[in-house]
Amino acid sequence: MSAVEPDAAPPQTNASTTPAADDGMTWWYRLLCRFAGVLGGISCAIAGLWNCVTINPMNIAAGVFMMVNALVLFLCEAPFCCQFIEFANTVADKVDKFRPWQKALFYCGMALFPIFLSFTITTLFGNAIAFATGVLYGLSALGKKGDGIGYAKLQQQKKQPDEEKQAGT
Repeated sequence: MSAVEPDAAPPQTNASTTPAADDGMTWWYRLLCRFAGVLGGISCAIAGLWNCVTINPMNIAAGVFMMVNALVLFLCEAPFCCQFIEFANTVADKVDKFRPWQKALFYCGMALFPIFLSFTITTLFGNAIAFATGVLYGLSALGKKGDGIGYAKLQQQKKQPDEEKQAGT
């Protein structure tokens, strides 16, 4: 059979080769991160709109940037909220391929920029949940907590050569 025949099956891609499949996150933690991202988008949008109701140009710039952050959070974490944007699923698929530490840097940096523009209560509280989403992804990048038995064995192995050195001198 040749590749142009209709009976030929398209090449299958292995889903386990993507970084998102082997990042070690449990289903409930991944859902928690997504939920935090959606809440962060909502808080950024509301606080950004409130921040734009002023005459200070730096507050307006920070508010506009916060609303852009909200759109990016919705695109990355909940593309079903952006069905009117044609490329929403493409963006979400690309962001899902990022490693958790890359998402953490992206979300935390994105949340800090409006705070640097205008350091007010509105920008702090509006970006807090978006920053917390980055922190959650950062914590998942650290990995699972080790068990106490394995750590005790490792410490015992490190201690054993030291005791032999002390007994030999």
